[in-house]
Order: sequence, then C-alpha cells, then structure tokens
Amino acid sequence: MKAVSTIGDLRDAVAQLRNAGPVALVPTMGALHDGHLTLVRRARELAPSVVVSIFVNPTQFGPNEDLGAYPRQLEEDARLLEAEGVALLWAPSVDEMYPSGFATTISVSGVSEGLCGAARPGHFDGVATVVAKLFNQVQPDIALFGEKDWQQLAVIRRMASDLDLTLPQLGNIVGVPTVREADGLALSSRNRYLSGEERAAAAALPRAMKAAITRIEQGADVPATLAALETELVEAGFTSVDYATLADAARLEPLAALGNAAARLLVAARIGGTRLIDNMPVGEAV
Repeated sequence: MKAVSTIGDLRDAVAQLRNAGPVALVPTMGALHDGHLTLVRRARELAPSVVVSIFVNPTQFGPNEDLGAYPRQLEEDARLLEAEGVALLWAPSVDEMYPSGFATTISVSGVSEGLCGAARPGHFDGVATVVAKLFNQVQPDIALFGEKDWQQLAVIRRMASDLDLTLPQLGNIVGVPTVREADGLALSSRNRYLSGEERAAAAALPRAMKAAITRIEQGADVPATLAALETELVEAGFTSVDYATLADAARLEPLAALGNAAARLLVAARIGGTRLIDNMPVGEAV
C-alpha cells in the first residue's frame, strides 16, 4: 500500500491505479474499526483498486464538540488497511485540505436541516464540502459510505445529484449496511468513549428501536411509540434523546404514519458525554 499526503502525489498515484481499472474510494476520519473495514471489503468486491482517505475534518465539528479528543491512530490504521489490500492511503494535513484563503462552502438544504443538522448547526456543510473535495481530488468511479449515518448518506447523494457529479455518478455512491456488535450496538469510533457501565446501558438503543419498529409495523400510533422509545432510553441510563423520528428514507421528512414509501427510524441519544446515533429501516416489505 502506498500512502500520500499531498494532492500532487495523490493524483499521480491515482493515475497509475487507473491502469488496472475502476477506482473505489472509502472516505474516513480514521480510528478504524470493523465497520470501516467492511466498507473496504465491499469496495474491493466492486473495484480492483481501493483508495481510503483518513482526514479528521475540522469543518464538521461544532465549537463545543470533540475535535481535539477525536481519536487519531494513523500508523495503526495504515497497518489495518494494508492487511485488507488497500492500494492507496490518502492522509492530507488540514493545511493541504484547506489552504490559506480557503473560502468555499457547500450547503445542502432540505435533507441536512433536521435531525443531526438541527442539533449540530453547520455540521453537514462541513461534510458536504469535504466530500466534494475528496470526490474532486480522487475522482473515484465508486464511493462507499456506511448507512449508520443515514442523514450523511442522504446529504452526499443529494449533493451529487444537484451538482451533476460524474465521478462518482449518483448510482455509484454506495451505502453499506451498519455493522453491529453482538448486542446490536452499531460500531462507532465514539463507542470507545463509553465507560463499562455506559457501554452496557448503550445496548438499550438498538433493542428499543427494534421494539418500536415492530409496534409501528403492527399499526401502533407513531408519535406515542416514539415518545415511549425516548422514555425507555432515559430509563435505561441515557442522559437525553436529541431525536427519535420516523422519516421518509430519501427526503428525511418526518412521518406521522407508515405509508408505502421506504421509511427509516432515526435516533440520536446521549449517554454520559457521548452522543450515539443509529437508524433502521421500517416496513421494508410495505
């Protein structure tokens, strides 16, 4: 595996990879776990060459969020990626990604405004901007993202559609299902912030979500079911619930009842000092 940290070296390396065929990109912020590696494995099934980016993007962190504390382990991550057969690691510095005088921001209205967008103002502007830059830098044929952050995936797809991106084309922005631990908790780099007691309590999140989905699919009142879900999480040890929403899977508009369109249950909740997010499909057979 080759590792590069400047755009010039990146473009030279990608040009060489293209001799072997399509190139897949897996954008990450590092602190890799099996969820990230699942993306890499899927990417290798779809393209002969895989590029992984590791960049802790400051523009998607708010002033009171954990940018400084976000785990950074580039050497260990590089070893994991090499073992998975990654061809190229793109690990730019902040100055390389945002040089002096940088003044452009991409804002995707609609899908970015509720849910985590409401709780984290400016977050998805930072996501859309850095992903657009990564797409322009690498020009991948395929890009893969985890479905754990469903809103992020919706924002990126909306951006690609609105800006007529050709590399990757909209249909080649691939969502990969969430990887979960044995008790159902979605894998996340932030899980390492949990104490032992908090980690045990966190298993209530997927468990309560599955129970709420069953009730909704059986025809239960949606607002009452979501309120009960929030109460269940707080009683299980969560500090607070930012949101528990049934939404249209593509537009992310809240739904008061399950209809014929694909729907998603999305939840963000805080336990101790850690904010966890999760989402699951609802009524897929509808």
